[in-house]
Amino acid sequence: MNTINTNIQYPTRLANVAEIIFSNVDKLTLPGEIQVRLCNYTDVYNNRRIDGRLHFKRGTATPREIERFRLFKGDVVITKDSESANDIAVPAYVAEDIPDLICGYHLAILRPKIGMLDGRFLAQLLQLHHIRQYFATLANGITRFGLGTAAINEANITLPNVAIQRKIADILTTWDEALEKLDALIAAKEHRRKALMQQLLTGQKRVKGFIDKWRTPELGSVVKPISRPVPKPDEPFLAAGIRSHGKGVFLKQGFNPSEIALDELFQLRTDDLVVNITFAWEGALAIVPPEANGALVSHRFPAFLCEEGKAALGFIRHLIRTKHFVFLCGLSSPGGAGRNRVLSKTSFLKIAVRMPSFPEQTAIANILDTCDEELRIIRGQRAAVDRQKRGLMQRLLTGRVRVRPEKESRLA
Repeated sequence: MNTINTNIQYPTRLANVAEIIFSNVDKLTLPGEIQVRLCNYTDVYNNRRIDGRLHFKRGTATPREIERFRLFKGDVVITKDSESANDIAVPAYVAEDIPDLICGYHLAILRPKIGMLDGRFLAQLLQLHHIRQYFATLANGITRFGLGTAAINEANITLPNVAIQRKIADILTTWDEALEKLDALIAAKEHRRKALMQQLLTGQKRVKGFIDKWRTPELGSVVKPISRPVPKPDEPFLAAGIRSHGKGVFLKQGFNPSEIALDELFQLRTDDLVVNITFAWEGALAIVPPEANGALVSHRFPAFLCEEGKAALGFIRHLIRTKHFVFLCGLSSPGGAGRNRVLSKTSFLKIAVRMPSFPEQTAIANILDTCDEELRIIRGQRAAVDRQKRGLMQRLLTGRVRVRPEKESRLA
């Protein structure tokens, strides 16, 4: 059995192995043009693969544009300009022929030459970190970066034999399919969690065994303000901040006290409800996790404690992430946009919240916590598969391992 070593590679200009086509289809509808589907920047940037699952925007093109910029199975589409040089040459592989699909503006088509380049291999190669950095160095611009035709034509890549390209592409495609299945599972779990949040946190769906009527108390009757003032430390300390959109607490280790012009700070404790009053209107609220216990914040981060027997911590954790609660925080934040829109703590405590009995709150929290835990586990699995795939890419696409193109692939 013959063995082809991927260490036997040859450098070449990209233009030698692919036809490079810059699209300019991006304009208003003109008389006589034909309706088409447009593959746009976001379609490429957000997907590894272009196929019929995607929902393409409608547009129009001339017969000449359709002939020139039509996408075919085997093509690779890349981003040719962006606001960041690091987003240059992001690839997506065209996995199937899609009728009337035209490559849109801000993109370039790399059409492999038969017998010289496999499109799936090229799409994987362009994902490598050092290749991405290489294309970033070729981009020109100050506020917006772009690749010119000459830069792409002259770009140097190193390739193995096309048979080896196909076998490597087969291997890596298997990993991509596993990632896509995990992505689909995550999306389904997220959809289910959102539906349950909407139903359970509004009383549309009741937990089995509970029939008591829900109440609508003011927030201030179920949570109470808590303040733990401390002098600003002289030495670096653990500081905390709150991300918007319900994304939790972030920590700043070794925060330099000279960077804050306050003499007094406030200490957080595990399970506090903490609010960033500057950005409460966009969901900057969180329950303090154990790793943030003892972290210091300014007066712009008031904390609250759930009243025992009235507000279940888990229920509040999910409630503050709902769109409706964030909307009510916005109504309690007078002023203009951004930093001029500050939450009124008095109004915050007067927000009316629909709540069931304490035991049902706890039951609801347990259901939603289970959803969150399932998502955490699956995301962890996806991250592990992605790391493994990237390590395999680095070895296969740089020729550090051998593959056998006959029958099934074996790594040596």
